[in-house]
Amino acid sequence: MGLWQFIQDQVLGMNWLNELIGRGLSMLGLDTGGRAGGSIRFFLYDVLKITVLLCFLIFVISYIQSYFPPERSKRILGRFHGIGANIISALLGTVTPFCSCSSIPLFIGFTGAGLPLGVTFSFLISSPMVDLGSLILLMSIFGAKVTIVYVIVGLVIAVAGGTLIEKLHMEPYVEEFIRKAGSVDIHPPALSVQERIQSAKEQVASTFKKVFPYILIGVGIGAVIHNWIPQSRIEAVLGGSNPFGVVLAALAGVPMYADIFGTIPVAEALLYKGAQLGTILSFMMAVTTLSLPSLILLRKAVKPKLLALFISVCTIGIILVGYAFHVFQFLLV
Repeated sequence: MGLWQFIQDQVLGMNWLNELIGRGLSMLGLDTGGRAGGSIRFFLYDVLKITVLLCFLIFVISYIQSYFPPERSKRILGRFHGIGANIISALLGTVTPFCSCSSIPLFIGFTGAGLPLGVTFSFLISSPMVDLGSLILLMSIFGAKVTIVYVIVGLVIAVAGGTLIEKLHMEPYVEEFIRKAGSVDIHPPALSVQERIQSAKEQVASTFKKVFPYILIGVGIGAVIHNWIPQSRIEAVLGGSNPFGVVLAALAGVPMYADIFGTIPVAEALLYKGAQLGTILSFMMAVTTLSLPSLILLRKAVKPKLLALFISVCTIGIILVGYAFHVFQFLLV
């Protein structure tokens, strides 16, 4: 237990970095207990912590992804049928792109290649909502129990949503050019270990450039929440006394565009200020799964009725999960 706590606090949470930054700012004459000094400390600590974890995770995940090009993923999914295919598709989504917008081209490719629509939607839901990166970053802030439950319920939403779409036979509501797109990929070349490592390094640089602005924005918002917004206000809107906090958080997350790395600092600050766990996780799921830019991109591939069903399934699932976390929060925190 002592070893796990050390990993939780010092390896994943990097508390040593927080203390080091605090001492450094104090030496410069800043009061880290005040609003301005506390905001600077929060900002520097979270940016550096997330950057280190992000680069490590992108490298590891990208290396794993090199073994699952679209054509191979299609062959894997093609071996399964029924709800088993939805489960495998949702699990496959955990080792693929980091945000909803980058998941949609793969969704289009899988759908065009003839995979069942419900299976491809299970992938589309799980890919941004639950990935290996979120597993480590969530654990660094919320702990192992919350993280494991978050991943499980995210996969449940993906499987249930895809299964429902499959049962409703929504294939006619996929745009015609998608259904006639054909295969996802031609036979990809075999890569050596060195080529996979080089590709992972390039993916680190590429992905980091894309997500770093959102990290800065997310950490900046988190610093403001953490040090400038009174706890009473956060509790009044997102605390247990407001029965509609989960619904408000889910709806507030839709127009935003961020990935898990930019959303976690905001969630961390909200938790510190007294927001309910279920409300926070609903907000995170909505931001990563139902961002407005990704919905606009998805609309190009599917017709309004299918898009509305996708939004409804995800929103209802996220809200139900939020309330479930409210009920069982005492077991997790």
